[in-house]
Amino acid sequence: MDIRSLSNQLEGIIIKKVDHIGIAVKSIDETLNRWEALFGVKAHHIETVKEHFVRVAFVPMGGMLIEFLEPSEPGVGVIAEFLEKHGEGFNHIAYRVEGLEILLVEMKKKGFSLSAIYHKDESPRRGSRGSLIAFLNHEETNNVFIELVEMKDEFT
Repeated sequence: MDIRSLSNQLEGIIIKKVDHIGIAVKSIDETLNRWEALFGVKAHHIETVKEHFVRVAFVPMGGMLIEFLEPSEPGVGVIAEFLEKHGEGFNHIAYRVEGLEILLVEMKKKGFSLSAIYHKDESPRRGSRGSLIAFLNHEETNNVFIELVEMKDEFT
């Protein structure tokens, strides 16, 4: 499936902007201290998302957000598995969208496969910051994990 043709068919509603870049880390606290010392930035939102077994911290940087992801329980969840397999580093890029539920239905109709790793995201699920999220199948996106994020309230 050519994502550009899907975008045209959906009248360009796919991507509004880059929401954040996700980085898997072993320790959010150590990472935040390091990034503050290096770049002078501080987290403006920290949250544990229990159903995903992850603790997240968002740091504004360069007009966008960096999301640090740490397993909330050692050895449990997708981020723990990612860290075990790949170590710390880039995990995903997230794009802000509107109408996520409709978008996922249309993408599926057009033959675009959704993530099998992240809970078979055929419908939106709760994310951090009060958002709805879904991940695309990384095999469709050049082995890059893509998260689609719909915010209920504006959150930079």
